[in-house]
Formats: sequence, structure tokens, C-alpha cells
Amino acid sequence: MHGGVFPCGDRGDRPKEKDVGQLVLGIGHALCGRFAITVMPREIICLTAPPDYDGWHSAWRRSNTSNQKLTNVMGVRNTDWSRDDHILAFNLYCKIPFGRIHANNPQIIDLAKVLERSANSVSLKLSNFARLDPELQARGIKGMRHGAKGEGEVWREFDNNPETLAFESERLLAKFTGRRLEEIAEIDERELPNEGLERERMVRVRVNQHFFRAAVLSAYDYKCCVTGLAVPELLVASHIIPWAIDSKQRMNPRNGLCLNALHDRAFDRGLMFIADDTTVRFHERIIRSEKQSSALAWLLSYGGKSIRMPRKFKPDTVLLALHATAGRVTMVPPH
Repeated sequence: MHGGVFPCGDRGDRPKEKDVGQLVLGIGHALCGRFAITVMPREIICLTAPPDYDGWHSAWRRSNTSNQKLTNVMGVRNTDWSRDDHILAFNLYCKIPFGRIHANNPQIIDLAKVLERSANSVSLKLSNFARLDPELQARGIKGMRHGAKGEGEVWREFDNNPETLAFESERLLAKFTGRRLEEIAEIDERELPNEGLERERMVRVRVNQHFFRAAVLSAYDYKCCVTGLAVPELLVASHIIPWAIDSKQRMNPRNGLCLNALHDRAFDRGLMFIADDTTVRFHERIIRSEKQSSALAWLLSYGGKSIRMPRKFKPDTVLLALHATAGRVTMVPPH
């Protein structure tokens, strides 16, 4: 049975007959005749649809006016979540900080409009994706006890083939919002060929790079994990295992760190690495550099300090260890 519970009447009282009459009249005789209307305490009316009803329903709630009239909120879909719906929800889950998953978030409200669902429904769906994140599971973060089958399917699909699912999620976002992929990924089209397979290839790469950046930066709440710098224009989604070396890890958010541009450069060049205890370490050749400066001193001042861990997509310790040993990096004491 599909159903909804909506406010009505004074606290603790049964709703007035005229309120129920407005509810019935507003829904329409043909539709209302197929609903069971149950009056419950504490300002609520429960509408329950028959099993075969799979269309639209109207959400009714009391307005905050003195006459206590019921108001109709149209456009709320009462159907199961499709695969496309789940992929779009997962796309947003990857792009917003975990602490901002709530029904008042403008991004969640916008997606709810696209999916023709309530913001509460979309917010709950994102929370359910969080229950599948191993790091959040370890911290006791849970969504609904069982969730939906589609959530696990999309999560596993991303685990197995992140490049494909990431691109599909952005393509669906463009389709459902009526925007072009180039706009979604903020691509400067002057840098692209006018047409052809090379343009398609470049667009696909740029779209996925844009997704990876959004996923990594949002995981760290748009703050550098070394310095805490919170200026997005100065932040980089740095790959732990470089993009060109392992295609399977290119789109894995756990293969990313949010770093400021200078520490990103040092990390990319193997001059900086993250030790097993998650502290920042530097290669001895930069520590012993004769070209000392205030900028270099600032860079090295974070040696031995622990990085700020993200609230989701915790960096993979195996990948960090591979980066630390790549290029025969020497493990030296903090500066």
C-alpha cells in the first residue's frame, strides 16, 4: 500500500469536518474514492492508496495561517525509485559534504524537483547511500535498516566500474536538467575540437575529472587536508596513484586527497607523502635543499602533522603506502 501522513487540525484534536471535506474535494472525487482516509491523533491524516495505484498523489498539510486551512503541495511522485533515479541520487551524494545531507540543502531541493519527489525523500536516499560507505559504517552511521536494492546495486557498480558510472551519472544529470554535458562539467569549449571522436573522448575525460574533483573536495568539506585552507580555487583533487598509471583507480574517491596547490605539487612529485600513521612526511632531498625560503619553510612546517580525515571516502591506506614507496621515497623523520 502506498501512503502518506500529513498534518491537519489542532494538536490532539480530530480534524474538523470541513477540513476533511476540503481534503476530499481537493483530491477529486474519482481519485479520492480509491483512497482510505484515516484520522489519527496529533495533527495528522493518513491517506493510503490501493495496491495498484502507481501514479501521482497530493501531499496535504496545514498552512501556518490562522484559519487552519489545508494546502495542497502538488508534484510529489509516489513510485519506486528507478535505476536512473538512484544514479542521480548517488551523483549528488558524491558531490556534497556528508554534514550537508538534509532536506533544506538547496542542491537536494533542486534534485527533488528534477526527480519530482520531496526533498525529504531525496535526503533520506542520500543518507541510505552513506550506510554503504565502509568508513561511515565503522563510525556507526546508518540510514534505513534495509534501504533499497537499487542503492546497493549502484554502489557496487561504481566500485566495479567507476569511470563508466560516473560518466553515466553526469550524462543523466545533463539529460534530466536540460543542460549540456560541457556545461555540467564546466568545460571551456574553446579548448575542444569542433566535432568528431576526439572531441567525444576529451569531453568524457573532462566530465570524469570534474566528477572526481567534486567527489574528493566535498569529502574533505572543501578544505585542504594538510593546512585546512578553504579556498576552492586554490584546492586540488590530488590522485594518490596518478591518473595515467592505474585506470581502475582514476575515479575512485578513496584514491584522492584534497590538497592546496603547493602541497599537491610536492605530493605529485614524490617530495611529500603520507606515512602509515597518517602524518605528513617530506623527502630528505627537499628537507636538505640549499634553496631555503620562507615559502619552503611554510611547506615543510606541516611535516609530522596528521592530515584531516574526510567524513566519507576515507583515503585507501594501501594506495597511500604504494605512493609512499614509489620512486624509492625515503622514510625520514618529520622536519
